[in-house]
Amino acid sequence: MDLIQHADSPRYILLNELDNVVVVVNDQGVPAGTEFDNGVVTIDNVPQSHKVNLVDIPEGGPVIRYGQTIGYALRPIPRGSWVKEDLLRMPTAPSLDSLPLSTDVPGKGEPLEGFTFEGYRNADGTVGTRNILGITTTVQCVTGVLDFAVKRIREELLPKYPNVDDVVALTHSYGCGVAITATDAYIPIRTVRNLARNPNLGGEALVISLGCEKLQAGQVMHEGDASVDLSDPWLYRLQDSSHGFHEMIEQIMELAETRLKKLDLRRRETVPASELILGMQCGGSDAFSGITANPALGYASDLLLRAGATVMFSEVTEVRDAIYLLTSRAETKTVAEELVREMDWYDRYLAKGEADRSANTTPGNKKGGLSNIVEKSLGSIVKSGSSAINGVLGPGERVNRKGLIFCATPASDFVCGTLQLAAGMNLHVFTTGRGTPYGLAMAPVVKVSTRTELAHRWPDLIDIDAGRIATGRASIEDLGWELFHFYLDVASGKKKTWTEHYRLHNDITLFNPAPIT
Repeated sequence: MDLIQHADSPRYILLNELDNVVVVVNDQGVPAGTEFDNGVVTIDNVPQSHKVNLVDIPEGGPVIRYGQTIGYALRPIPRGSWVKEDLLRMPTAPSLDSLPLSTDVPGKGEPLEGFTFEGYRNADGTVGTRNILGITTTVQCVTGVLDFAVKRIREELLPKYPNVDDVVALTHSYGCGVAITATDAYIPIRTVRNLARNPNLGGEALVISLGCEKLQAGQVMHEGDASVDLSDPWLYRLQDSSHGFHEMIEQIMELAETRLKKLDLRRRETVPASELILGMQCGGSDAFSGITANPALGYASDLLLRAGATVMFSEVTEVRDAIYLLTSRAETKTVAEELVREMDWYDRYLAKGEADRSANTTPGNKKGGLSNIVEKSLGSIVKSGSSAINGVLGPGERVNRKGLIFCATPASDFVCGTLQLAAGMNLHVFTTGRGTPYGLAMAPVVKVSTRTELAHRWPDLIDIDAGRIATGRASIEDLGWELFHFYLDVASGKKKTWTEHYRLHNDITLFNPAPIT
């Protein structure tokens, strides 16, 4: 990455020597008539994070960024123009029939030894970064009662158990009025089941059900889970109450206190960094996402993998246009074929709704300089780093190996976060250029800004400012190591993220491609 360093000069970033566009760095953009040090003079006023072409591009000519074609000119684009969405024709998506499969597998990095964090060991072998009482549900009908109970638990019981971090209601909109035997119903069902098994809940989750719903409690807690103690009270059905609302609340609180007593006996202990399960995501992305924050995440990902940890990246529509860069990195041909399988499933899912991956980009993405989903995808996959891809998870599946894992999810922030929690994530990192207060109740969320301007505007929401890379005040390597150490400190409970500090969190949002009856 080439960067013009001087703060008082027109500044741009050239990512790849093949690129014929650069990205403007200056906070206020650059006016028409600005001359860059390479002799290019801008024809238009160009906002920060938007593109300027270095050469005349003829009609039909490629526009190249990241060394890849992100679009074709709909008309001639004179040198120095503001290159934006309405000037480009988007390329077709790469065919899934002729992808390179495991053709360029990176070698393993030198092991990083001796790095640890303080975590909570679980009976199933996983490690939590937090000690949380989780109360899950089988149907949305019980949400109001559970929310009332959780408020009382937090106020009246939680102070008695100082080693428990929080009580969290895992409420959702599934469970009844749904085609529970439909082809794709397994996705929300296994998601609910695996959410209750998240490492940060310590194996002590409770289930609150109504009683008559289609999704029965046994499907949530017992199917395929031999670790559940059937003699231990883990379920309360509201329809079993004979004395109304008051009894419901008291019964839930009694069951919760039994669990709180167990959780309160747990203590943090030193565990290797290999016990970390990090989920990575981006939202409110801009053109700096693929220049600053996501490359820093990628560097930190490589460090974690060298330490033996598990790192997940996601968002099918945000890798689809760059899938050839991932299938070639797959550890085995089988892993590459699993990536193709998930892309194909999602292509068909979108086609049913008469949509395609171009529906992904938002008005904010475009205002932040991302012309289309192709450009966005190339910046998104950078957070996967440079390591081999070791495995693929379908939506709602639980991770069962270490390494770099593609967790197939929609790009929706809250749906992706929910599915990564179900996969077993115990720490989350989220990059943003436009800004979002996104958070999760079940795992700490480290928020990384792509631009320093956002970090300055939101100093009490952004944990790490990656915009320093764009201004030359830090390198990708510097930020990668900073993130690596910050992850371990947050995982240990030594540092709290801003979303934890304010208890900011999005709802659990299930991915349900099956019909609603």
